[in-house]
Amino acid sequence: MRSLALISRENDCRSCYKCIRNCPTKSISFHDGQASIIPNECVYCGRCYEVCPQNCKQIRDDKEEARALIAKGNCVASLAPSFLSSYPGTSFDTMKDALLRLGFMAVEETAIGATIVKKEYDRLVNSNTQDVIISTCCHSVNLLVEKHYPKAEPYLAHILSPMQAHAKDIKARYPGASVIFLGPCISKKNELDRYEGYEDCVLTYLELDELLAEKSIEVAKETDPKKFEESLARLFPIEGGILATMVKDNPDYEYIAVSGMENCLQTLKDIIDGKVHHAFIEMSACAGSCINGPAIRPEARSFASAIIDIRRHAGKKDFRVKDYASKILAKPFRNQAFAQDIPSEEEIINVLKKIGKTSRKDELNCSSCGYSTCREKAIAVIQGKATLEMCLPYLMEKERSFASSVVEESKNGLAVINETFQFTLVNPALSRMMGKSQNELLSSAVFEYFDLGIFGEALEGKNVPPRRLAMIDSDKIFEVSLTYQSRYNVLIAAFRDVTIEERNKRIKAEKAEKTAAITSEVIAKNMRAVQEIAQLLGEATAETKIALTNLQKTLQEDDGDE
Repeated sequence: MRSLALISRENDCRSCYKCIRNCPTKSISFHDGQASIIPNECVYCGRCYEVCPQNCKQIRDDKEEARALIAKGNCVASLAPSFLSSYPGTSFDTMKDALLRLGFMAVEETAIGATIVKKEYDRLVNSNTQDVIISTCCHSVNLLVEKHYPKAEPYLAHILSPMQAHAKDIKARYPGASVIFLGPCISKKNELDRYEGYEDCVLTYLELDELLAEKSIEVAKETDPKKFEESLARLFPIEGGILATMVKDNPDYEYIAVSGMENCLQTLKDIIDGKVHHAFIEMSACAGSCINGPAIRPEARSFASAIIDIRRHAGKKDFRVKDYASKILAKPFRNQAFAQDIPSEEEIINVLKKIGKTSRKDELNCSSCGYSTCREKAIAVIQGKATLEMCLPYLMEKERSFASSVVEESKNGLAVINETFQFTLVNPALSRMMGKSQNELLSSAVFEYFDLGIFGEALEGKNVPPRRLAMIDSDKIFEVSLTYQSRYNVLIAAFRDVTIEERNKRIKAEKAEKTAAITSEVIAKNMRAVQEIAQLLGEATAETKIALTNLQKTLQEDDGDE
């Protein structure tokens, strides 16, 4: 089973909400800092893929499946006429040559299928069986009706898309052949998954670029393309192109071309509300129709020039096609509307209050969260698709409140000092420490109170360790820590009053000095006493030694007399 046509790579998401902001059906949920596509709501228009700055949206890669089909040798390419927007300056002939070199058995224009479809549109209009008829070439439009506007389903033309009609026609002419559709559309991959028995694989122009690059195949430019008259349906990929191919000979009908999701949404609402009658409406999800499809390299994309080229390449007559019975070209649709709880007004108000929206004037409707109004966002929160923190004004106010609380309640003195050494922010603690009012400090400069040295060094970007500074004309001493913010060229200064600490240190030092002096005096006295004692002992020892020596001599003399 194939994976979804479009998925989110959640790890790369950076909480910008750009995909939600641009998703026309808000088919994206946001949790834990990650945006995810909701498959049962998505219409695969590709808007999120185009706008995501982190490339978090990924189109399903079907190149391996295509390689396998081509390798069998009986694979036919169905090339959408929008190729001129992705490969400007080429022609069907040069594209055909490149695709044959890639390994396709044959290459045909999807415009052949478009001719089959437009003939059926003419028949449907002339039958007068539908009040309003919506073209069904665009699968994203079909999904939009089925999933989000099911009341408009009766107005869809129940007819195959050109891609499907062409695949059916190819397989009738080439029994056993496989068909690969090549185009700019993501939703065609979903159409392939939804309806079996038509094309076998869908590749975007992005995937085709990669396959051609693998074999170093370049599509040649065409300076003088051959034009043949039986190619009117080449106009299909530009706005109004379907209408331009139709006969339009029923005077009871208006013929309208609508492109772009916003216009499609409004038109569907008008149809449901009964504001539109007796009209055939060509409807395309992409602004400007298929030449502005999502799966085209931005650097290769051509719009205005593609319209000109397509008109130049299109002939005045229809492709010669087989006339199929209406029942063979019939296409079923079904109601895919998803169940969604509608929150009560009380629930909505409760969510709004949680993000600081207590009155209508608080509802800024800034769309920074991705939703058009605060109420839409509140409903999305209740439905589990969004979080409270997605509200930027709420987050900013919350951060300001938190930061203000930290600054205001800090026991340390805090200040912001600009490049001219002026105080631009002072908290109450510093005001108390310095004995100055906040207004007084904010209208003064730091050099009026402290030596400027370390402040100047810090503003030069030097790493300045915390230092103790005496306040000018005061007995107060502060330990000052400085952090330089190069982005704003300001200093963030933290002050700690160490006056008592320094005073106690000085008193302790004085006591230590006195104690050391007394100790030195005591030691000196003791040393003098020891010295005197030693002197007396020395004299006594000398006298004793003399006495003993004399005694010894006397005894020796007595022994000699005997």
